[in-house]
Amino acid sequence: MSKETIEDIVVIGAGIVGISTALALQARGRRVRVLDRPDGRARASEMNAGAFAFTDIVPLATPGIMRKAPKWLLDPLGPLSVPPAYALRIAPWMLRFWRASWPDRYRSSLAAQAALMNLSRDALERQVSDTSGERHLRREGQLQLFEGEKEFRASLPAWELRRQNGIRFDLLKRKEEIAEIQPGLDPRFTHAGFTPDWINTCDPASWLDHLGKTFCSRGGRIEADSVTRISSEEGAVCLTTSRGDIRARQLVVCAGAWSHHLAKCLGDRIPLETERGYNTTLPEGALDLRTHLTFSNHGFVVTRIKGGVRIGGAVELGGLDLPPNYRRADILLDKAKTFLPDLATTAGTQWMGFRPSIPDSLPVIDRSPSDQRVIYAFGHGHLGLTQSAGTAELVAAMAQDTSTPIDPGAFSARRF
Repeated sequence: MSKETIEDIVVIGAGIVGISTALALQARGRRVRVLDRPDGRARASEMNAGAFAFTDIVPLATPGIMRKAPKWLLDPLGPLSVPPAYALRIAPWMLRFWRASWPDRYRSSLAAQAALMNLSRDALERQVSDTSGERHLRREGQLQLFEGEKEFRASLPAWELRRQNGIRFDLLKRKEEIAEIQPGLDPRFTHAGFTPDWINTCDPASWLDHLGKTFCSRGGRIEADSVTRISSEEGAVCLTTSRGDIRARQLVVCAGAWSHHLAKCLGDRIPLETERGYNTTLPEGALDLRTHLTFSNHGFVVTRIKGGVRIGGAVELGGLDLPPNYRRADILLDKAKTFLPDLATTAGTQWMGFRPSIPDSLPVIDRSPSDQRVIYAFGHGHLGLTQSAGTAELVAAMAQDTSTPIDPGAFSARRF
């Protein structure tokens, strides 16, 4: 490409946030070029649990959570862990996480999360309608399960927060009520909360492929090209890639767990860490699963993916370089078999992927403090699929310099 050629707008990242953003920009008349890492690795956007978790408005950094920190270090196979080899490196991030758990920051994060969830829920419906994507969704609700009265009562404040934010749910206190929604559960699960408006995609990989093909059919371009550096110059943003330099009038960074490295090129230091998520996908016929199951106190979910079952979750804050610890996936599968005795656990496929996580559980959706032509959209943690359509509408408004559908202040890149 000659130096005189300037792209209209480039999006780095072809995951669910990047492709949704590209579609939203395209709908506003922009000529969009998407660049994505050509490493062939199955990304989190393709291998997640397929849930649009709009009810999950409570941030991970809740008041008092840091009292559990020593336990995380001692239990490398627990639902939220920090590998000892990574503990010192993540210490600055953990300090910010601790500050985010203070009541004042927590309340602000909760309000912002709820606002983004409401926007994203409505934006998803617009996206589904615009792309004729309803066949890729399942609207079967979600069952959150509790072992005994004490565990259930501990969850009630979170249900009250959902009620205050207009989320419909039914609290179930009899095993017979639970079995009507999902038969075959171990009798230890005596209480549950059912959210009937919960939505899943039939397969996150197929959903991403559908959106990508829609984008390309409308004239968009998706190219395999690694961006190693971004820099500012007069009249354009310059991208150094494996195939040469690209110049663009505007740039959107949606590169997931690698995004902070690109932001650092401009001098913007974003405290992004990596949630390493694990799952096992079982083949068709593994279980008669009727709805999405959430075992909150054990940190994992059981969900239908196409005709099979995917069991995954837990949070391991371990960065990009440590080798996978697939024993975590084994532990989740063993627990699922205990909780669902009819589950057939053979012939499963394991996976580990990276989720970009910010200390206060909120993504960065903002212009770069160093170059207003660059917009950041990353750091969604395990809520990338859920918040992708809402994030896309926010980014498109910023790129067009029009009013945003919600106040984006809580997602500022300057808040750190």
